[in-house]
Amino acid sequence: MIQYVKNLNYIKMKSMYKISALLLLITVMPNCKKETKVPAPEPIPTVSTTAAGSMKIEFEATVGDSDLVFSTATYTNFAGNTFKITLFKYYISNIKITISDNTVWAEPNSYHLVDHSEASTTIIKMQGVPYAEYKAIEFMIGVDSVSNVSGAQNGDLDPVKGMFWSWNSGYIMAKMEGTSAQSSATDHKLTIHVGGFSGPNSVLKVISLSFNGGVAKVTSSGTPAIRLKSNIMQWFQAPNVIDFNILNTVHMPGTDAKKVSDNYADMFSIAYIHNN
Repeated sequence: MIQYVKNLNYIKMKSMYKISALLLLITVMPNCKKETKVPAPEPIPTVSTTAAGSMKIEFEATVGDSDLVFSTATYTNFAGNTFKITLFKYYISNIKITISDNTVWAEPNSYHLVDHSEASTTIIKMQGVPYAEYKAIEFMIGVDSVSNVSGAQNGDLDPVKGMFWSWNSGYIMAKMEGTSAQSSATDHKLTIHVGGFSGPNSVLKVISLSFNGGVAKVTSSGTPAIRLKSNIMQWFQAPNVIDFNILNTVHMPGTDAKKVSDNYADMFSIAYIHNN
């Protein structure tokens, strides 16, 4: 009997050892697993916020249906006066262009002096124009009232450009000079300097031109060109017919300057839109 009990105890102890060893193995095994590396996540691509290009505005000077030729070509206005042109320049400012969805982009610090005797000034290249299709353009002939009362400035607004009245603290918005046999001024001169930004004789004009169904496409690889005709003949014909026998000199704000500005408000037209 005693031997039987000893054998029984031995069997129990052996079974307990086996169970303990099994439990230990179960506990250790998870920690012995081969470590699996988790790959790093792929970087998320970012979309550039600088989705902008450029657009050019080109100005072509005409006198009616003829190209402007300085000093030598002779033209005839609606009043029958013959004349020659020696100078033709004007400010273009506050340019805005309309996208096909009717949203509008405005050029910052938008002041440009177009001088048709200097070819480089007749092309305005606007930078930072959002990629889109544009259907219309708006701009001002002249310099807005804020800049007029800010005194002399720099860039195209620098007085050395010859477009600032220091005595009147204001800008000349547009200037035309030449000669006419019918002018009673000294040496038959024509001197038309148009200015004035306030009151009933303000000459500031906002021009709005549709592309008439066409579009100017600004893309990463395309800079469209908007070609505008600047018809100086319009200065003298409608709604106010200018006779150089009577009006040949304008050099200050007033009713005469206002008459000319009412005329030249219609001097611009779209020649063509070139997408490249």
